[in-house]
Amino acid sequence: MINCQLIKVETLQKVLVQRSKHFKNSCSFYHAHHLLDEIPKPMLVSVHRFMLNLVRQNSPGEALGVFKKHFQMGLSRIDEVAIAIAAKACLGKPKLGSQIHGLAVVSGFMDYLAVCNSLMNVYCKSRDLKGALCIFEHLKNPDTVSYNTVLSGFGDNKDALRFACAMHSSGIVFDAVTCTTVLAHCAHGQEFDFGFQLHCLVSKFGLKTEIFIANALVTLYSKSGKISDACKLFDEMPHRDSVSWNAILSGYVQEGCCGFEAVLGFIEMVKQGMKLDHVSLTSVISACGQERILNFGKQMHALSVKTGYSTHVSVCNVLMSMYSKCKIFEDAKLVFENIHDPNVVSWTTMLSINDEEAVNLFKEMMRHEINPNEVTFIGLIHAITKHSMVQEGLTVHGFCIKSNFFSEINVANSFITMYGKFKMVEDCVKVFEELDYREIISWNSMITAYSLNGLYQEALQVFLSALKELQPNPYTFGSVLHAIASSESISLKQGQRCHSWIKKLGLDTDPIVSGALLDMYAKRGSIFESEKIFHESTQKSQVSWTAIISAHSRHGAHDSVMKYFKNMLTEGVKPDAITFLSVLTSCSRNGMVDLGIKIFNSMVDEYFVEPFSEHYSCVVDMLGRAGRLKEAEEFMGNIPGGPGVSVLQSLLGSCRIYGDVEMGVRVSDALIEMEPEESGSYVLMSNLFAEKGKWDKVARIRTMMRRRRVVKEVGFSWADVGSGGESVNLHGFSSGDKSHPLSNEIYYMADLVGSEMKRKRERIYNI
Repeated sequence: MINCQLIKVETLQKVLVQRSKHFKNSCSFYHAHHLLDEIPKPMLVSVHRFMLNLVRQNSPGEALGVFKKHFQMGLSRIDEVAIAIAAKACLGKPKLGSQIHGLAVVSGFMDYLAVCNSLMNVYCKSRDLKGALCIFEHLKNPDTVSYNTVLSGFGDNKDALRFACAMHSSGIVFDAVTCTTVLAHCAHGQEFDFGFQLHCLVSKFGLKTEIFIANALVTLYSKSGKISDACKLFDEMPHRDSVSWNAILSGYVQEGCCGFEAVLGFIEMVKQGMKLDHVSLTSVISACGQERILNFGKQMHALSVKTGYSTHVSVCNVLMSMYSKCKIFEDAKLVFENIHDPNVVSWTTMLSINDEEAVNLFKEMMRHEINPNEVTFIGLIHAITKHSMVQEGLTVHGFCIKSNFFSEINVANSFITMYGKFKMVEDCVKVFEELDYREIISWNSMITAYSLNGLYQEALQVFLSALKELQPNPYTFGSVLHAIASSESISLKQGQRCHSWIKKLGLDTDPIVSGALLDMYAKRGSIFESEKIFHESTQKSQVSWTAIISAHSRHGAHDSVMKYFKNMLTEGVKPDAITFLSVLTSCSRNGMVDLGIKIFNSMVDEYFVEPFSEHYSCVVDMLGRAGRLKEAEEFMGNIPGGPGVSVLQSLLGSCRIYGDVEMGVRVSDALIEMEPEESGSYVLMSNLFAEKGKWDKVARIRTMMRRRRVVKEVGFSWADVGSGGESVNLHGFSSGDKSHPLSNEIYYMADLVGSEMKRKRERIYNI
């Protein structure tokens, strides 16, 4: 009878194992429970297998039910393996995990390393690293699994790497899991040097061929900007999976200039028969956006529809970005409308694309209870700044203060730029002074704000203050050089000092800096220095070509202007509106009317550059200087939207030169109506009447100026009175000015110089 019972038990245990494998696929456990219940004292190994299968089938509750039933039958019915599996079933359920932990403590199972490792895993998966470390610190002999478990629970990358160092110092050998986890922390925390050292350790241990480690290494080198090393690692992999391909594709996209390589890599990935996922599609669509490959991007959109990822939020976000970069804004909007559950990235992308509706989109985003991030606010502030929405800008500023986003440095920098564009300099200063700390972008924004508002000396002072705290970048020099170039009251020596700093920092080859230097020297009269900088530039951008053409145009060197303009076109660099303005100005000043009109027509017809009021003014001035006043007036009448102030001023100047009083009256009336408080139009017309001897009309204009309180702007000259690098600003003075504290000595010296010049002139004539 006993033998029969034993046979029945053994048979039932075998059936149980076989049936449990079957139930793994059928997901029905009723019969398995029934069979297990029929065994009077089932072997523990059978319980272990059954519980483990339940956990693997994502039925942790039932696994815990089995554990509870056997626990209720007595402690002898459970062991350390059952406790460890029960802990595994508690993943994501920290309260149950704590109960299993308590049971393990009171029942003496904490001496088993497998139990401790499972419990630490519960705490780590519940983001309770402190609980896991409490167990770890009491381990007598932690193994690699123990360290790996705790490593997985670190949120702070630096703390994780310190723990990995302690693991290595303890003599615990790194396995594939350790290396993969540590490499991920290196990549996320940008601790690239640590990762490169670990790469050496991986090679030493012979783990380089492990696919998980190789994937982590490709990701590490990609994120560190070493895309060539990432490619080498990828090529050396004996086996590659979808993660491997996704890692190298993401690396190409992150590089910013390898979009075509990403597209070719994606095509090869498809040829290899790799399974595509949202990460693959996100990378290749981003690459299409970077390189403006619209047709292939559309094909990827179709592929995302075919593979079922067309509504995936990450894929939709990059599709929107791709279409916007390719200027297909309507398609970007359609993609947004088809997203089932748009996230903050979706709304932020849409807000950046449709900046005219940015404020309304932001309001709608808030109604959908999507919390904005700092990128959202930066895009919103940019849109508000672009469209000069002052009131909306003030409202958003208040909202950022209330929601604590104003403490984000990038948001605060955006507000400095916004207030600068709104000509609210005091608010710029207030935001700047409220910053807890200032990065170089903060200083750059402040310099630009002052420069935009004509406060060039203040811009220079901010630059000098910035030098005491931080190292300037190319944009810092670009901003301050613009201020020096635009100001007649700042000594050229300050520009030369900037040039010295630029050379010292090795920024003289930067296209932004070289263009700004070139422009500064040109505007301040040093054409030789401008040419020298231009010819030393290794990369001649559109800005560089335009700057050298503008420099020669400003100095009246028409032949040089045309030479550089032709060379620019030969090099395949497309001219912009500023380039054409400089060329047209040169044609105007040198009487090249027919050539100028030809260039103006080519600007519109061949290069599709929309003319500004300054371009029309140049053509009117060109015709006016040549005495073709009627043609100038006819051309002016055809300007879309009517002539602006600069156009009318050009024609009025020509009327004075050629004495056309009748046309001059028409033009001056229009000018005075536009700008009744500007003195230029009154003075020009007064001079025209005076030259014609119409003194009654001269008197009438003077009376009109007094009645309207229009004052003629005083002409100023500037002198650099400093020595060496001491002079920051030039001293401005006008005729009869005695504001300088040494005015008596200055006038005395001027008289001496004048007398000496007079004596020399008389001596020459006597000879």
